[in-house]
Amino acid sequence: MSDPTAHGGFARSVTSNLDVPAVALAIGAHPDDIEFGCGGTLAKWAAAGCAIHHLVCTDGSKGTWDAGQDLAELVALRQAEQTQASVKLGGEGRVAFLGWVDGELDTSLDKRAAVAYWIRRVKPDVVLGHDPWKRYRLHPDHRSAGFLTTDGIVAARDPHFFPDQDERPHRPSKLLLWEADEPDHLEDITGCEAAKVDALLAHHSQLASTMGTDLDAFAARLRTRHAQAGATLGLPAAEAFKLISDL
Repeated sequence: MSDPTAHGGFARSVTSNLDVPAVALAIGAHPDDIEFGCGGTLAKWAAAGCAIHHLVCTDGSKGTWDAGQDLAELVALRQAEQTQASVKLGGEGRVAFLGWVDGELDTSLDKRAAVAYWIRRVKPDVVLGHDPWKRYRLHPDHRSAGFLTTDGIVAARDPHFFPDQDERPHRPSKLLLWEADEPDHLEDITGCEAAKVDALLAHHSQLASTMGTDLDAFAARLRTRHAQAGATLGLPAAEAFKLISDL
């Protein structure tokens, strides 16, 4: 529908607003990544009756500028913050922590098996995660988490992957990848921006390193980002994704 150069990299044909899934699973590299990537979408779906689940790959143990921080305390704090953030989005705190070391995430077979297990267990209609093909991405955990998501979907759907698991194979119907260079799908989050901001602010430990201490300015940056994404289809506020339907 539109020239990518005219709309911030959007693909030429842009869709919007999936039917509300019964179950959604968002997979993030760290605590707070899911809120940044799809918090508004999860809040919208939760309000419409969707069961939202979080799967967090790493322990978040490098999420501080304080060299003297007790890392065990930080990990416990970040897990508590993530659970609270899920509730702020309208969920019931359904959060699974895989606990792999922050900054050292890879795409090994054992990790793929763990992600596939949770997809089989939760049985989501829609999975959301990092786009692993984003160009010039610096953080290795985001790239690895994205590939674990795509690889985990393939493994979860086929019975000859990890047949020892006690959950039956499951094939989601849709995959939404945030941070895409050329997104082609928008979710209208008008009216859900405040829930997203509240969920992000639940991650108190990240204020100094990620969000900044000027919370009004932080919220304004998010509103600008959502407005820019939504402008592609004339929506007041949106989150942008790459949609993959052939799973």
